Amino acid sequence: MTNSWVPGADASGFGADNLPYGVFSRAGAPPRVGVRIGDYVLDLAGALGDSEFFAASLNPFMARGSTVWLATRAKVAGMLTAEQGRAVAEPNLVPLGETVLRPPFEVADYVDFYCSLEHASNVGAIFRPGDEPLKPNWRHLPVAYHGRSGTVVASGTDIVRPSGQRLPPGAKEPVFGPSTRLDIEAELGFVVGTRTALGRSVSVSDFAEHVFGVVLVNDWSARDIQAWEYAPLGPFLGKSFATSVSQWVVPLDALGAARCAGREQDPAPLPHLRRLADWGLDITMEVRLNGQVVSRPPFGAMYWTADQMLAHLTSNGAALRTGDLYASGTVSGPRKDQRGSLLELTWGGSEPITLGDGSTRTFLEDGDTVTVTARAAGMAGATISLGEVTGTVRAAL
Repeated sequence: MTNSWVPGADASGFGADNLPYGVFSRAGAPPRVGVRIGDYVLDLAGALGDSEFFAASLNPFMARGSTVWLATRAKVAGMLTAEQGRAVAEPNLVPLGETVLRPPFEVADYVDFYCSLEHASNVGAIFRPGDEPLKPNWRHLPVAYHGRSGTVVASGTDIVRPSGQRLPPGAKEPVFGPSTRLDIEAELGFVVGTRTALGRSVSVSDFAEHVFGVVLVNDWSARDIQAWEYAPLGPFLGKSFATSVSQWVVPLDALGAARCAGREQDPAPLPHLRRLADWGLDITMEVRLNGQVVSRPPFGAMYWTADQMLAHLTSNGAALRTGDLYASGTVSGPRKDQRGSLLELTWGGSEPITLGDGSTRTFLEDGDTVTVTARAAGMAGATISLGEVTGTVRAAL
């Protein structure tokens, strides 16, 4: 793609080689679908006139499938880069500051994976010291839990500290109350566009036919509640109180230059999970706590890739629905400064981190704000931004 005529777009991270989709509204007007270009939103309802853009979510557009996604993206890119498209596009550019961003899509189902070798190994060592960090199945399939779609919230939503049962150190009986070990998980989420029939599995080769794009995810986690409840069935209330997602959905097609070979897998996966294409993604994430960078997790280091996650998710015949969201699980790299959760950064609370104001943290305190951003190489050689997902912790109700 060539440079855009929109002022400042090329250097913004939201140039013509990105074009993420979102939903916005203006004073007195209903929500509609737009594409971000620099510090503007292109109103697709006005520029293209298609009915699915006069909508409060991306779901109607996503349901139309990959052929339409690619054609629409090419048409919008042409309008924003070629002078002959300017006459139509320019009147439909809305300054970002004049908009209110809405949740970009209606979440159908939500699944969270556990696909970082480093994260899984670290958590295993912290929760089960002295035992083998990885369970025997971990290298054979991408482990996951089924989350709660009703608590997926848009970036900027305050996060109320959850309450639940927890077992205090040294105690024999649990207590009920606000979590004292509230944590974050920096993740990448994948948004499903086209549905499948119940009973049909999706091959790794059909990944791009069903996944519309990606969002940033913070899967807030109450580690003390999680540690008490997770045996024998796994995460539940320690996870289901809130999951934050970014407000711009970056099309899968925009990540072509970020694609890379997935990490070597040993033992080789069973045939239905073997990769047929390079769907590793060289994306660098950044985690800020109260404005201070505390981690830079590398998504390219993930053990299981997104095509394998989708194949596993549907391997039993589970149906896909438009708006399904599945997340990668915490992204962590081999270095300490690449760990995507406070649980790992502070090694279960035993190694506090020091912030710029001199305060220390093991887990989150009320009033803390966490922001996750990410960037990747764009197809035109510039860096593209995946936006941000942010949230501030509020006291338990």
